[in-house]
Amino acid sequence: MKIHEARRPTLFWITFSLLLLGTLAVSSKPAAAQTCERLADLKLANTTITSAQPVAAGAFTPATGSAAPFKELPAFCRVAGVIKPTADSDIKFEVWMPSSGWNGKFQGIGNGGFAGTISQPALAAAVGRGYAAASTDTGHTTTDATWALGHPEKIVDYGYRAVHEMTEKAKSIVSAFYGNGPKRSYFASCSNGGRQALMEAQRYPNDYDGLIAGAPANQFTRILTGFAWNLQATLSDPDSYIPASKLKAIETAALAACDARDGVTDGVLDDPTKCNFDPSVLLCKGAESDSCLTEKQIVALKKIYSGPRDPKGGQFIPGFLPGGETGPGGWLAWITGAGSNKGLQFFFSTQTFANMIYNDPKWDFKTFNLDKDGKLADEKLGSILNATDPNLKAFKARGGKLILYHGWSDAALPPVNTINYFQSVVSKMGQRDVGSFVRLYMVPGMQHCGAGPGPNSFGAFVTSNPADAQHDMSMAIERWVEEGIAPDQITASKRQGLDPRSPVVRTRPLCPYPQVARYKGSGSTDDAANFVCTIETTGLKEKR
Repeated sequence: MKIHEARRPTLFWITFSLLLLGTLAVSSKPAAAQTCERLADLKLANTTITSAQPVAAGAFTPATGSAAPFKELPAFCRVAGVIKPTADSDIKFEVWMPSSGWNGKFQGIGNGGFAGTISQPALAAAVGRGYAAASTDTGHTTTDATWALGHPEKIVDYGYRAVHEMTEKAKSIVSAFYGNGPKRSYFASCSNGGRQALMEAQRYPNDYDGLIAGAPANQFTRILTGFAWNLQATLSDPDSYIPASKLKAIETAALAACDARDGVTDGVLDDPTKCNFDPSVLLCKGAESDSCLTEKQIVALKKIYSGPRDPKGGQFIPGFLPGGETGPGGWLAWITGAGSNKGLQFFFSTQTFANMIYNDPKWDFKTFNLDKDGKLADEKLGSILNATDPNLKAFKARGGKLILYHGWSDAALPPVNTINYFQSVVSKMGQRDVGSFVRLYMVPGMQHCGAGPGPNSFGAFVTSNPADAQHDMSMAIERWVEEGIAPDQITASKRQGLDPRSPVVRTRPLCPYPQVARYKGSGSTDDAANFVCTIETTGLKEKR
């Protein structure tokens, strides 16, 4: 039978469409997996693969440090490379992939401080749990900031570009090795790594499905300006310096004023913003001793608690909070120092202003002026280093999930700063939208990314039991991404010693902000089961 002329185009397009679909079906099949050694020939933009070698189970030996933690590793493929998105870039990275038993997921690894190293222990931990993982030095190989002097492109690499470049290149390598890319991608880190996580959510929302940002240094320029403010408060006048020997008296007085207000006297302030502790109670009545403070020391302490303010009285960056002044991660390490060691705030502030802002290695913090230097830091580096954009609509739209956490006793980065960022996202996007993909957990008694007097362990293990999502933040966010089950409270543990295998002596629930944990009134106060998450009026002025 003769086909009608008018129907010929229709049949033509049907035939063409079927052929096209068949072609797409063939081309969409996973590429053939490559051997580890063949990955050395992989061509990626602006990237040189410097080595690709299989590593036998338990055979990896790090360049520095003990080999003991790596002895339990399964066999894996180790790929190293360098990415040069600009002529002055030199972003070294490594990708580790299990030779068998890959769980189909990718884990990006963050950096603390000024970065400068590839974290092989973190890579090993990820591979041991079945993940393919990547780490970068962010473009330099020193852990101070001397690399930034006269190198603006390296500052951009450190600020945001290196982690994104690492993530893209690592996913391509994973895809080439296994024959298909990761089903899900996650990133969890703290401090500068928390800033990196927020930078990914804000600038590169398609890089990761789930992000955990701990104690994020997201207001980088203002935080470092705040450090300089603290230096001037305690070091410009020798009589204002607060020696480490007085920290215990300060902490004891703060706890005496506020510890019992949450219904449990346990050496932990549940929310220090509600603690109206007046350091004036410590004024020496007679001869100066370690149990009291001089008038100048009290003035300096009040400045540290209040934080710097601009000429109009506005809060430039929040101050630090009472409680948790002592301990390995407390004020001795960060704020006061001892002897020739002036504390890590001194190190980070002077390194930043000398090498990134003024390009003058001789910069002296005694010349610091809050209004002038704070403004210059924001203008010169804010757009590169600060991860403060509250518009996370693109990250939400692609199904991304974000968990923020911060220890109330952090002496490195102001805890209230993280609350302020969370509230800025709520103001921008609305409570309902934010509640569908963001959670914030404030951790009573935890110092910087860990340690401190309160329960501070909530991600030290991962098992295959879904019930353990209540105890592990990393598992909680994966369950949220993959099963749509939003995390509620997460149980934190306090151990007898620093060894993660030491006995648990206390557990407490971490509650989604603005909820707080309250004792039910019966049972052990060291058992999380005897606490309930509830909403109280916060000590902070809520942002609307």
